[in-house]
Amino acid sequence: MADSVTEQIAALNDEDWAIREEAATALGGFRDPRAVGPLVCLLRDADRAVRQAAIGALTAIGEPSVPVLGLCLSDPQPEVQEAASSVLALIADERVLIPLIDVLGNQDWIVRMHAAKALGRLKDARAIEPLIPLLQDKVKAVREEATIALAEIGDAALPSLLEALKHPEWLVRLHAVEALGKSKSADAVEPLLWMLFNDPDQAIREDVIRALGQLGDGRALEFLVAVMKEPGLRPLAVDAMGKIGDRRAVQVLVSVLEGGDRPVASRTVAGCGDSWSEEMETQGAAVRALGSLGDESAIPVLLKALEQTVTRADAAAALTRFGSKVIAPLLTIMTQTSDENLRFHVKDALAKVGWRAGRI
Repeated sequence: MADSVTEQIAALNDEDWAIREEAATALGGFRDPRAVGPLVCLLRDADRAVRQAAIGALTAIGEPSVPVLGLCLSDPQPEVQEAASSVLALIADERVLIPLIDVLGNQDWIVRMHAAKALGRLKDARAIEPLIPLLQDKVKAVREEATIALAEIGDAALPSLLEALKHPEWLVRLHAVEALGKSKSADAVEPLLWMLFNDPDQAIREDVIRALGQLGDGRALEFLVAVMKEPGLRPLAVDAMGKIGDRRAVQVLVSVLEGGDRPVASRTVAGCGDSWSEEMETQGAAVRALGSLGDESAIPVLLKALEQTVTRADAAAALTRFGSKVIAPLLTIMTQTSDENLRFHVKDALAKVGWRAGRI
C-alpha cells in the first residue's frame, strides 16, 4: 500500500496544474528525500505556480536537495538554472562550492546574483577572487550580493578588498568600500581614511563615511570633523559620528545645532525643492546622533531642538533615550506652549518614557 509521500510524488504527473502544485507543496511539508528527484523535474514545468511550489518544497527539504541542485546549475534551460540557484542561495553547502563559483560568469544575472549570495553563506576563501570581478557587474543586484558575500567571508577577503581600493574602475572601489564597512574589520579603518581624502570620486568618499560609521572605530572621529565643511559630506559625517558612538563627538554635534562652524552656503537637498537645505538635513542627523550617544549633557540642546519644526520629531525621539530624566523639562514645555504640533510630540515622548497620559 502506497504511503502519503509516494502518492504525492505520483500526483506530480497529473494533467491538472493545480493538483501538481498542491502535491509539490505537500511534499515540502513531508520533507522526505525521496521527493527531491521528482521535484527537480518539476522545475521544467510549463506552469509558473507549479515551479514555484517545487522551489519552495526543495528549499524545505534542504540538505538532501543540494547535490542535485548543484547539477542543475549547468542545465541547458536557463529557467532551471535560475530556480536551482535561488534554492542554493538559501541551503547551499560545501558540496556545491565549485559549481557555484563556476556560474559566477553565467550570462544570466539572476544566476550570478543567487550564486554570489550562496557563496557568502559558505564563507569559503576560494570564492574571493572569483567574486571580485562581480563588484563591477553591469547589474546592481549582482554587485550588491557580491559585496555582501565578500564581507561575510571575513578576514580572508580583506587583502583582496584592500587591493580593490586601488582599482581604476570606480564601481570596484565603491563596492570594495561597502564590503569593508560591512566586514567590521579594524584593519579597514586606515585604508578607508586614506580614501576619504584622496579618492577623486565624490560618491566613493560619501560611501567611505558610511563605511566608517559602520566600523564604529573612534580613530575616524577627528577626520570626520575635518570633512564636515564639505558640501555633500557634512550630514553623512554627522550621521557616522552617532554610529561610532564616541562621546567625544557630543560637543561637535551640539555645535552643529547651535549654528557653529556652519558652511557659508548650504545647498538644497536633491528632490526636496528649495525649502530643504543640506544644513537642515545635518541638524536632523545631529539630533539623532546625540540620541544615540546618550550623553545627558545634550539634553538641553535637544529640548531646544523641539522648538524647530525641522528637528522636532527627531528631537522628541532622541529625548526618549534618557528616560525619566526628561519628564520634568518636557512637562514644563507642555505648560508653556500652545503649539499643538509641539504638544503632540512632547506628549508622545512623555508616554514613551513612562509618564501616564492622564496626568498631563
